[in-house]
Amino acid sequence: MKLATLKNGGRDGTLVVVSRDLARCQTVGEIARTLQQALDNWDEVQPRLALVYDMLNNGQARHAIAFEPKRCHSPLPRAYQWADGSAYINHVELVRKARGAALPPEFHVDPLMYQGGSDSFVGPCDPVLACDEAWGIDFEAEVAVITGDVPIGASPEQCAQQIRLLMLVNDVSLRNLVPAELAKGFGFLQSKPASAFSPVAVTPDELGAAWQDSKAHLPLAVELNGAPFGKPNAGVDMTFNFARLVAHVAKTRELEAGSVIGSGTVSNKQGGLFGSSVANGGVGYCCIAEVRMYETIEEGKPRTPFMRFGDRVRIEMRDGSGASIFGAIDQVVERCVPAAGG
Repeated sequence: MKLATLKNGGRDGTLVVVSRDLARCQTVGEIARTLQQALDNWDEVQPRLALVYDMLNNGQARHAIAFEPKRCHSPLPRAYQWADGSAYINHVELVRKARGAALPPEFHVDPLMYQGGSDSFVGPCDPVLACDEAWGIDFEAEVAVITGDVPIGASPEQCAQQIRLLMLVNDVSLRNLVPAELAKGFGFLQSKPASAFSPVAVTPDELGAAWQDSKAHLPLAVELNGAPFGKPNAGVDMTFNFARLVAHVAKTRELEAGSVIGSGTVSNKQGGLFGSSVANGGVGYCCIAEVRMYETIEEGKPRTPFMRFGDRVRIEMRDGSGASIFGAIDQVVERCVPAAGG
């Protein structure tokens, strides 16, 4: 089943069921007005939403309209919790090297995670706003899950049963603000502005055999200004699967339905430091920071710039037949004009 939120009906938008081919959708206000309402009553409403989904796919929906991603908010415009992990140790190691920091051995057995702002997410086709290019504007292409209610201390096996939906993420990072923030010892804040999520959230069964061991075993395609930038497989080199990530959060707290847990930047090891870009036959990258790290190792300094105003990033995942699963995150970087102060 595929679900989305249209930008109408108030701050939390209007829930729609979307056809498998992403061509049509239908509002379901009589079942659940918002996605959060559906998640709060999942066992009751899921079968009813699935019936609408079947009707859409069979051409029997009586009130279907064209599905337009530009009209979408993130599936959850705001969430009770957004916690983002770093499940791909290759990415963690590379980015830490860029800061001159070693990788602690415990990172291989205990997930790294930060708690992001969840009061306001960004729509999949909304701009990435920044006031200054000097902040080091970077995208991070990820996968995320939305959970049901998870009790405190839940095991990974229990957490796997509470994964309701999957989405794609652009977890924007302002790289040049990161070092000073981490030096304070309290973690990210200003360097992590609002994240954007894919137009559609899907139930795990939509991935078919590609959903195994709480991982999405499919390439995550990233384009920068229309050129291929990365296509690593999200199921490869994922040290901690989503069940482990959710359990990590639940170790000391319960999770409420609608909690969003991210994978961190998808990153594959490629056998060496050379030939890893898409242009050179590799699977490329899901963020600019990684390619800059490779360039530093190979050439002594980075040469790929971070994003500038007017740059466009596109993030998408396709199934084995080439069909888009979640729709695309498609964002342009725009200058943010600070609010006038008194």
